[in-house]
Amino acid sequence: MRLHRLALTAFGPFGATQEVDFDALSSAGLFLLHGPTGAGKTSVLDAVCYALYGAVPGARQSPGATLRSDHAPADLPTEVQLELTVGGRRLEVTRSPAQPRPKKRGGGFTQEKAQSRLRERDPKGDWQGLSKSHQEIGEELAQLIGMSRDQFCQVVLLPQGDFARFLRSDAEARGKLLGKLFDTRRFAAVEERLAELRRAAEARVKSGDEQILALAQRIAQAGGPAAAEAAPPTLRAGEPGLAEAVLEWAAIARSAAREHLDIAHTVVAEAENRQLAARRALDAERELARLQERYAQTLRRAEALEERRPEHDRCQEQLERARKADRVAPALELREEAERAYRVASDVLDRTRERLPAELADSGADRLAELERRFRQELGTLQAARKAEVRSASIDEERVRLNRDARADDEIVREADAWLADWDTTRAELTQRIGTAQEAATRAEQLAGQLAPARLRLDAARRRDALATDVQDAREALAAARERALAAHESWLGLRERRLRDIAAELAAGLVAGEPCTVCGSAEHPAPASPGDGHVDRATEEKALAVHRSAEEARTGAEHALALVRERQAAAEREAQGDDSAAPTVAELHSLVDRLSGEHAEAHRLAAGTHAAREALAAAEREHTKRVEERQEARRRADARMVEGEALDGEQARLEEEITAARGESESVAAHADRLTRRVALLADAAEAVRTEQDAAQRRKEADDRLSDAAFKAGFDTPQAAAATLLGAAAQRDLQHRIDAWQAEAAAVADRRTERDAREAAERPAAQTAAAESAHETAEWLLREAASARAAARDRCAELDRLSGRAAEEVRRLGPVRQEYERVARLAGLTAGTSADNERKMRLEAYVLAARLEQVAAAATARLQRMSSGRYTLVHSDARTGGRRAGLGLHVVDAWTGSERDTATLSGGETFFASLALALGLADVVTEEAGGVRLDTLFIDEGFGSLDDQTLDEVLDVLDSLRERDRSVGIVSHVADLRRRIPARLEVVKDRHGSTVHHRL
Repeated sequence: MRLHRLALTAFGPFGATQEVDFDALSSAGLFLLHGPTGAGKTSVLDAVCYALYGAVPGARQSPGATLRSDHAPADLPTEVQLELTVGGRRLEVTRSPAQPRPKKRGGGFTQEKAQSRLRERDPKGDWQGLSKSHQEIGEELAQLIGMSRDQFCQVVLLPQGDFARFLRSDAEARGKLLGKLFDTRRFAAVEERLAELRRAAEARVKSGDEQILALAQRIAQAGGPAAAEAAPPTLRAGEPGLAEAVLEWAAIARSAAREHLDIAHTVVAEAENRQLAARRALDAERELARLQERYAQTLRRAEALEERRPEHDRCQEQLERARKADRVAPALELREEAERAYRVASDVLDRTRERLPAELADSGADRLAELERRFRQELGTLQAARKAEVRSASIDEERVRLNRDARADDEIVREADAWLADWDTTRAELTQRIGTAQEAATRAEQLAGQLAPARLRLDAARRRDALATDVQDAREALAAARERALAAHESWLGLRERRLRDIAAELAAGLVAGEPCTVCGSAEHPAPASPGDGHVDRATEEKALAVHRSAEEARTGAEHALALVRERQAAAEREAQGDDSAAPTVAELHSLVDRLSGEHAEAHRLAAGTHAAREALAAAEREHTKRVEERQEARRRADARMVEGEALDGEQARLEEEITAARGESESVAAHADRLTRRVALLADAAEAVRTEQDAAQRRKEADDRLSDAAFKAGFDTPQAAAATLLGAAAQRDLQHRIDAWQAEAAAVADRRTERDAREAAERPAAQTAAAESAHETAEWLLREAASARAAARDRCAELDRLSGRAAEEVRRLGPVRQEYERVARLAGLTAGTSADNERKMRLEAYVLAARLEQVAAAATARLQRMSSGRYTLVHSDARTGGRRAGLGLHVVDAWTGSERDTATLSGGETFFASLALALGLADVVTEEAGGVRLDTLFIDEGFGSLDDQTLDEVLDVLDSLRERDRSVGIVSHVADLRRRIPARLEVVKDRHGSTVHHRL
């Protein structure tokens, strides 16, 4: 990477545009960047870093710091432009930080965003734009340069003070710097990741052990006395041997629980034997009591049976007479049935004769049947006339229907004619309603488009009037802020001038005997300056500067506030004015909004009837079609009815002639036929009633003869005596049941009196059932208690077996987890440097950095030996010091004495050229680490004042030798002797209006 040109505008101490021609300065290979303290030498390097990375070096990027120059006019924007060649490509990068700028219209400032631009020069010499994106430019340059900002600031902008501290610092501080340069965060991430895995694995092991301890607690609860016979394990979660101790203790608890179960089995067997004996004794006493009670009951039943014997004899005699009468019962029933039939037939005949004419009241069945046949023949001749009469009646009904339909159709035609007469007017009115509603909808849309902007203009006018007061307040606040800022600026400039006059005394106050000077680097201080009268120290100046900056910020804030209020007022004014030539008042806009709102509401109301009007027109058109069709259909039906009426008239005339001939003297054929039908039915009923009465009288006489014969054969004197003795089936069954019951009871009593067991039990003493039951209940209770104890012991054994199985399963499951924890813990301890296997107690990141430091020391030694005339060599040391971890030690080997000592023992001048050699060596190693990107331009910041003339010549020779590799080195220093030794110079000059640069070639 080679720098060509740098342009700075309003950057840092540079109030105007300044350009640095690196091509001209680098032509000699070695150039000097010098100027008084505070002129801005380091700001040139900051500008290079800002152009490449969009930020200044981290040490100078303090919170609240601004890159914009306080000397620059307000209308001159801050900008840095760098032209360089990297990776064989000629690039130009331009960057501007976020900064305030004056508004283009009106007063005040507006905040400008940060901007970036990257261009590349093509083979024709023209610049081609590549990107304006901060992210894309940053990624493109980082890929080409191959270094981060921290690496660039350490490798290209060699800060000698940092490397001097690097030589004197401990391993921890060196590790932080090397870690930034070589980006070993991935190794630190590996350490942290392994530590996290170890903590996670340890947590899983402890969680598993807690599960095992919880199971142990449940085993103790479930085991009860059996588990208490052995002491439970006292180890805690995570301690070795916990799983084995829990399993061993659980096995002891299970063994004790099984012994308790065996004892419970024995107790239950004894209780079962006692309960069986008590049960047998109770059964024996109950059987004795049953037999004694059975024999006593038999005696009582025999006595009751003898008391009921007379009743038993009467039932037997009554049942025998009833069974004899049963043989006469069919004849009795037949006689009663014949009597009932005769009385019914006689009654029917009497009622029928009353309905016959007097001349036929005593006629026989033959005479009545003959009359019936003659009238029935006459009735048959009237059937055709009856059908004609029915048809004639239906024709009358059809005429009524036709007349009704005619009246309905006439009404339909009249209504249709009346409605259709107004059709043209109705259609015109509905069409006009639709047109009016559509015009109103169009008007409503136009008014809505006017109403919304009018309302916005009204709101803007109200904001405009309200912001007028805010503008006046902001003006007064800005005037006061400007006065305070001017006073603070003058006060700070006065104090700064007074401090700069005595700056040497202030620097001398910080000198320590034997320590190098921060300006020249020398450890000797022969004549330090002393402060004069009215000396202003740094704290006083910084306090005044802080007051000045605070006042400036307040002024800028007031300007920004005023500009913001004015901008808001102007925006409100423009919005309120709209397209009008003059700005209207709030009252005028309010009146306009009210008028438009009213017109819009009325138009919207009228437009809302569009759909209803269209629906009304469609409904009217459907009604028109319906009315026309109904009128046509009614006229068609009228024509059909006329034809049908004429046909009915002809048929009616023919039927009337037939009906008149058939009805005779009756009012109708149907009436004549009804009289004949009733007469035929009456004669048929009378003939049938005569024949039925004669048959019933004959059957009654035959039944009387059979009844007398049956009563004599059954042993009864008269049929009446047999009838008196008859009993129903239910009564006979009741008598038989009582007889059978008495005989069964007599047989049962006889059988029981012959039972030997009951007779012998009656001879024994009374049974003692209560005492036997009490003994049996006691044995039952003892058996239940023993069984309950055995069940509890069995459940305890099962629960212990289950919990022990779970504990064993948990131990097996935890085995791989514990092995993983041991493996991860061993790796984490090894990478963290805490493991016994790590003899030097080096962390993984320190180990990698130690390899890098060894490369840096080897590269630095090649230049250090030339600078020190072959005396010194830098070597890496991994020895432990002061109980700290090893790996990042750095020693110097003195060839004159042959001793190896710490770099902190070097003198001020020796420290400078050792740190310079270390910086150059570090640049070589980082360059290789970055992919071999060539660094053609380097800067070395301060430190040359601590060297004697001979050493200075040797150092400059080493730097000058870098030209052999086509490199250029810029030395940043205010040492006067370097101006004589280095002809190519860039001088930075400061004054009240800002710093400027001058090329001295």
